[in-house]
Amino acid sequence: MKILKNDMQPKQLSHEEILLKVRSWKSEGKKVVFTNGCFDILHAGHVRYLTAARGLGDRLVVGMNSDASVRRIKGPNRPVSCEDDRAEVLAALAVVDAVTLFDDDTPEKMIGMLLPDILVKGADWPIDKIAGASAVLRNGGSVQTVPLLEGRSTTGIIETIVHLYCSQATGGKS
Repeated sequence: MKILKNDMQPKQLSHEEILLKVRSWKSEGKKVVFTNGCFDILHAGHVRYLTAARGLGDRLVVGMNSDASVRRIKGPNRPVSCEDDRAEVLAALAVVDAVTLFDDDTPEKMIGMLLPDILVKGADWPIDKIAGASAVLRNGGSVQTVPLLEGRSTTGIIETIVHLYCSQATGGKS
């Protein structure tokens, strides 16, 4: 049996590598889009969001919260999927050009370092609350929001699983 190498690895970049990659893309005249999130259990809402973000430019960089960052933001039971798995799944998406981890609670420092042409978040975020927005705007970039797919969330998926399987395991008592 032949073991296949992870072909997505080239899309998973360190901070130093992503900075060089973004600079290279910009020197080629490419519009670089940046977005971020936990992407714990990937669902259709994530895919549509990332597709919409990618449609705003030529290259899409996804800043992904590290496991420690997710735990601080979402609580001790998260993430469900480890950072290596989450990064691999994101990197497998054709619309994603690069994935890089950040350990802070927000990607503000990373955005300030990369200075993407376009910063994107979901429509549930007011622009003045989006981490890194002021740096992007100061440098001539734009900050945009994209619509979210109603009723789709990782928390909702987790709650459904807990409800369906925990209530079965306890004879309907949860």
